[in-house]
Amino acid sequence: MEIVQEGGASMNNLLRLAPSGVLGQAGAERKTSMVVKTQSKGRELIGLQVGASNVRRYFSKDTAEIELELDHLQIQCGLGPDFWRGQPEIHDPRLCAWLKAKHFEGKPGETPIPLAMIPSGKNTFRLQPLCRNGRAKSKPAPPPIEEA
Repeated sequence: MEIVQEGGASMNNLLRLAPSGVLGQAGAERKTSMVVKTQSKGRELIGLQVGASNVRRYFSKDTAEIELELDHLQIQCGLGPDFWRGQPEIHDPRLCAWLKAKHFEGKPGETPIPLAMIPSGKNTFRLQPLCRNGRAKSKPAPPPIEEA
């Protein structure tokens, strides 16, 4: 745990505990990742199921579209009216192609595959697989450089 100090007119010198790893640049807190699931219709991938609680926590009502970072690819996906009315789903052919390329389609009747959707900017999220422990897989650190 790290101690985070918040300032402001109404909350001078308020200290609170923040989980390690949720501090962004210059000590500003950033949101942690959410778990979303692949969505299929038969054998066909049709998008992501975000979940109503994730919508309330991570999305602003005035957001019409978001950006998804899929490895080196960045796409914009529109959020239709149904996204805000109890069907929080993201549908985009490029997203589906990426999910298929990563072998996230599963088999008919299987449980949807969970993925981490990590806020990385305003209305921007990075999508990546989860480890077995429920955490986002991170890229391995490069090996240390040995001096001769």
